[in-house]
Amino acid sequence: MNPEFSKHLQNIEDSIKHFLPSLSEPSWQKKTFGVLPEAVKAEHIHPLIETTRSLVDLGGKRWRPLLLVLCARASSKTEKKTESENFAYKLSTLVEFVHTASLIHDDIEDKSESRRGKPAAYITFGMDTAINAGSWLYFQAPVCINDLDCNDALKLRLYATYTEELRRLHLGQAMDIKWHNDNTKEPSQDEYIAMVKNKTGTLASLSAKIGTLASGADEETVAKAGIIAAEIGAGFQIIDDVINLTTGNLGKKRGDDIVEGKKSLPVLSFIENNKDNKEKIAALHKCFETAGKEGIDSPAVEEAVLMLLESNAVEEARRKGIEYINSGCEKFLELFGKENPDALLIKELFASMIPPSVKGEVHA
Repeated sequence: MNPEFSKHLQNIEDSIKHFLPSLSEPSWQKKTFGVLPEAVKAEHIHPLIETTRSLVDLGGKRWRPLLLVLCARASSKTEKKTESENFAYKLSTLVEFVHTASLIHDDIEDKSESRRGKPAAYITFGMDTAINAGSWLYFQAPVCINDLDCNDALKLRLYATYTEELRRLHLGQAMDIKWHNDNTKEPSQDEYIAMVKNKTGTLASLSAKIGTLASGADEETVAKAGIIAAEIGAGFQIIDDVINLTTGNLGKKRGDDIVEGKKSLPVLSFIENNKDNKEKIAALHKCFETAGKEGIDSPAVEEAVLMLLESNAVEEARRKGIEYINSGCEKFLELFGKENPDALLIKELFASMIPPSVKGEVHA
């Protein structure tokens, strides 16, 4: 790993521990909840911390907060770079907490049994506790904005950006839920891209926008950075679609998207390529229906995976995902300057995140 990344990541971890400690202590409690009645004890607050920290502590790539820091540095004037970087470290928790909260709720909505190799939060802590803790973390996320030593105008812009992106995140999730709950309807590929730019891309967009705002960048730069990051985020969601059907995502079994009824890009490519072959489409629908009833160990899962691989649909999606990522990286260089060292680090970051198994062609 690049030493620059390591330095930033350590500061990000320190910020996470500051705004979400393992145990409630008086100063954090007051900053988070204000003045509480004396009857409220640390044991009442603990379920919120334990449930959310359990997922935060399992790791994750932390690429979103790292993107936030790099965007702050890349868009900052030289004399303000240190100040922008320090703001960015605090604000990095905003995007990491939103991401964690969304994962807790995603697993409930998708009925996923595991996350990062461990049982999903709702299985470990109970459905009611997981829903409540995930919702709390959405509201805990912007506490870091209050901690900034800056003017109210900047805080207002940060809050407005945060709330708008969260609304877009939930719109994307609503689109995804609607489609995977109905095995008789598939969105167009354009609708799918719109969905992932909202659902997955919005967290990348939030990172880039908050980072550039931390540097004092103008509105045009902030908006452009958000659009570019959303495109890259969509690219990585497509790559995740591919991995799900090839090696399987980390901590999950290959093909669990099929069990959940997800209309991923490989599925949509398959349907588009076979629009004149109703028998093939019906066979894929049957696999989804059977897998949904029987679970991840159903033979229908591997049958569907093989159909998608043999049709070249997975390979088409792989190429599209990499195209989005590479295009976005070049656009960041155009926005921040082709010789800008932090813009080059953004490109290096995303290049390092594409798994070797995805860089080459995918075959059945």
